[in-house]
Amino acid sequence: MKVKTMNKKKRQMLKKSVASVMLINMLCLSAVMPVMAAANDSGQVLTASATTTKTEKTVKIPGVDDLGLEVKNAVLMEASTGQILLSVNANEAKPPASMTKMMTEYIVAEEVKQGRLSWDDVVTVKENAAESIGSRIFLAEGDQHTVKELYIAMAVGSANDATVALAERVAGSEEAFVKMMNDEAKRMGMKDTYFINSTGLDRADMPAKYRPAEDKETMMSAIDAAILCRYIIMDHPDYKDFTTIQSYKFRPNDKAPIINYNWMLEENKNITNFKSYAYEGLDGMKTGHTTNAGNNFTGTAERDGMRLISVVMGTTSESARFKETKKVLDFGFNNFEVKQAVAAKTKVTGWEAVPLKKGAETTVPVVTDNAVSFVVPKGTQNLDVTFKANITEADKLVAPIKAGTKVGTVTYSYKADGIEPQEKTVNLITAEEAEKGGWFRLFFRAVKDFFVDLFDGIKNLF
Repeated sequence: MKVKTMNKKKRQMLKKSVASVMLINMLCLSAVMPVMAAANDSGQVLTASATTTKTEKTVKIPGVDDLGLEVKNAVLMEASTGQILLSVNANEAKPPASMTKMMTEYIVAEEVKQGRLSWDDVVTVKENAAESIGSRIFLAEGDQHTVKELYIAMAVGSANDATVALAERVAGSEEAFVKMMNDEAKRMGMKDTYFINSTGLDRADMPAKYRPAEDKETMMSAIDAAILCRYIIMDHPDYKDFTTIQSYKFRPNDKAPIINYNWMLEENKNITNFKSYAYEGLDGMKTGHTTNAGNNFTGTAERDGMRLISVVMGTTSESARFKETKKVLDFGFNNFEVKQAVAAKTKVTGWEAVPLKKGAETTVPVVTDNAVSFVVPKGTQNLDVTFKANITEADKLVAPIKAGTKVGTVTYSYKADGIEPQEKTVNLITAEEAEKGGWFRLFFRAVKDFFVDLFDGIKNLF
């Protein structure tokens, strides 16, 4: 009888234990699946890929040979994406002549932007600037002009003396300024560029006293010129306030104004001598010419929301550099357009949410932070886009966290005939704020996790 009584008591205790476990699981049932998923993915780099609908090809992109370009070097870039659409010896370093001044323009504009310089600051001309030859406004040592006046003379009239005066004002000497130029070129990713002065003059044409000791010349590739132009467009969109000036009277008593060397300005459509060169949407950027360099031009134009950057180098005449630029830009505008592939704040298929520790919820929704656009053949309706997501912060997300917290990245890829493959990476961020869970919720979640792990361990024994 005692044995039967004891067995009965053990069975009752076992039933109570089982009931307790079932009760705990029932209380926490709503959180089981998310937590199990979190446990499986914790500490891993999560990846996924997908494809959208197929591209409808409506345009046959002509080859570069079909354009009949008469240049030594050329490149065409779409400004918002940096995508290269045309390339002719684009990575070959050549003398850029006064296209060098784009870097001087960028640095001076950046100094103003950062508050280290003002457009109204007065610059006193020194010997080096006064002795500069080539395109110039005949500055004399001791002359005083504002930064803005000298900048216009540089941007519009390609004045070497004004350029050197600005370089010396910014860095103390042209030599020190050249170091800034080369440092900026490296930062921008200009791989085939080296500066010896602020102007683009050949070393032999610099004032002898101020020539660099090293017997080297300024060199720049067409693609580097496009990269530099793109930085100006992105970081200093007010460049148009200077580059579109058609003429400028530097001194009140000057007999003639400075005439803009850029014949392709859209505003020139009403100027008799230039209207045949005027190009719709063109508002910059810089010409260049020396005997060694030939005739060069970096141009930029915008139409229908797409901005292109064209660089031609080594043409045979002033007019030829603009005729060849028209061929390059026409190729771009006639055959390509920019289309948005993914809107900002878009959910990524397969990663609509990621695990969250110690939160009121066990996951938090995520979206892209920025829109993604690609250059596509003109007339394309649907983009064949693939993506790969990398959730790098999955094991580090602990509540509370703010909306907009980065949890990883997603890279979108696009390929179409006639265009080099394109990729764009954007961040994946939390779509909303995630609050920390209360102690009661976290306690029962921890108990549930314990039994989930226990049951999984028992199941794996069989």
